[in-house]
Amino acid sequence: MEKLYKTEMTPKQIFLVGIRDTRLSKGQAESYNTEIKSLIYTLGFEIANEELVHVRDKQPKFGMGSGKAAEIAEKAKAAEVDFLVFDWDASPSQQRSWEELTDIPIIDRQELIIKIFAAHAKTKEAELQVKLAELEYSLPRLTHKYVDLSRQHGGHYGTRGSGETKLETDRRRIQDQIQRLEKELDEVKKQRDIRRKQRERQGIPVCAIVGYTNAGKSSLLNALTGAGVLVEDKLFATLDTTTKRLEYKPGSTVLLTDTVGFIRRLPHSLIKAFRSTLEEATLADLLIHVLDASEPEIDTFYHTTLAVLEELGVKNIPMITVLNKIDRLKTDTEEIESLLTRFPDSIITSVKNRIGLEELKQRIGSVLETGKTVISE
Repeated sequence: MEKLYKTEMTPKQIFLVGIRDTRLSKGQAESYNTEIKSLIYTLGFEIANEELVHVRDKQPKFGMGSGKAAEIAEKAKAAEVDFLVFDWDASPSQQRSWEELTDIPIIDRQELIIKIFAAHAKTKEAELQVKLAELEYSLPRLTHKYVDLSRQHGGHYGTRGSGETKLETDRRRIQDQIQRLEKELDEVKKQRDIRRKQRERQGIPVCAIVGYTNAGKSSLLNALTGAGVLVEDKLFATLDTTTKRLEYKPGSTVLLTDTVGFIRRLPHSLIKAFRSTLEEATLADLLIHVLDASEPEIDTFYHTTLAVLEELGVKNIPMITVLNKIDRLKTDTEEIESLLTRFPDSIITSVKNRIGLEELKQRIGSVLETGKTVISE
């Protein structure tokens, strides 16, 4: 399948630009900065320079004042970077303004995540989903791609320049591709529904593992079932769902399904594209919400996952909260006590040291058999 983006992991030098407005605290700004850097490193880029711009109101042309934009443009040119990467979703007109100012390709946060998804898509379904997101991202940007070409060729009232003709042709081509991909994904969904109904007839409950990206969901699935799912210390290391059987007690089985990780400001196009995959969570009998216990922003990541689940329409499904990677904390500190206070009824685990796995199996059995919801607020 042809891809809009080249996904080979060739190191590229980039200039990272972030914006901190009055709504963000210093701590939140630093957290976003850490996260965007993780996304950049996941894609194999190298940060040559960076700047965090403080703004009161985002300006429509550059997202900041023209003077600051000109200053950043000079720094980027001097550093001879391959890309400018923005830690915000730039509008098509903003991207065009920056590229005209710098003559350097622009990648905004949304495109960066789509590139990572494209690089990590392995199965046909994941490739279809990413391709759909790529096309939907590119469609509103076609106008700015061809507007200069149309002007160069001139044209009078009542005529159409070659740029406009090319624009219309490409827009129709992309719209046709989007419709074709949506049909293919509908077929995949139908096949998934058939398999789900077969499982339901067998009477085997389904448990979906959800959580923020890189919280350790795949590691937990591997530890419980020996699934052999790829595990890397990178964001979105795997996009494909994996379902494995777990015998949580003699004679009692549950199907564990790993799901794609969530992230703050996850592009809506990706939520839409991966909706069929994420429906595993909406139709599960039980959710296991995995959190990285060592993550300073654990509370934010917890509520981010709940917000995405709500957007997907997840309601009234029992949930077990798992505080994973506990081996990264000192067990004799008040930190663990604080976590247990904020996330009552949670299970403490360390996949690395195989701590808490048996307790988690027992909790899975208890919740499935009693139907009682276990959710930390």
